[in-house]
Amino acid sequence: MDKKVIIQTENAPKPIGPYSMGVAFGEFIFTAGQLGIDPNTGEIVSGGIQAETRQALTNIKNILESVGSGLEKVVKTTVYLRDMAEFSQMNAIYGEFFSEGFPARTTIQAGALPKNASIEIEVIAFR
Repeated sequence: MDKKVIIQTENAPKPIGPYSMGVAFGEFIFTAGQLGIDPNTGEIVSGGIQAETRQALTNIKNILESVGSGLEKVVKTTVYLRDMAEFSQMNAIYGEFFSEGFPARTTIQAGALPKNASIEIEVIAFR
C-alpha cells in the first residue's frame, strides 16, 4: 500500500502556513502553489512578473528534484496570475522551463495572492 510522503527541501521556500511544499503518493507528486519567493530570504524576488515566474518555477524544479523527479515529468500545471495582462510575460519565462511535450495548463486570474505576489504556480508530476 502506498503511503503519503511529505516533501521538504532547503532549496525551496518553507511553507508560510499549515501545508506541505509538496506531497508524493505512489507515482504522483503534488506541489503546493509556489510564489516567486527566494528560499534564502523568504521574500518575493524583485523584478516583476518575469522574475517571480522564474523563481516560482525554480522552486518547483527544486521540490521535484528533491524526490527524484523533474520538470520533464510534470503533467499538469495551474498558474494563478494577479493580472491577466501579464500573461505574455509569464508565458515567455514559462516556455524556458518546459519543452515540447508540454504539460496541460490552466491559467486563472486571481483577485489577490499571498504576500501580494504577481503569480502562484502548482504542478502535478510523476516520480
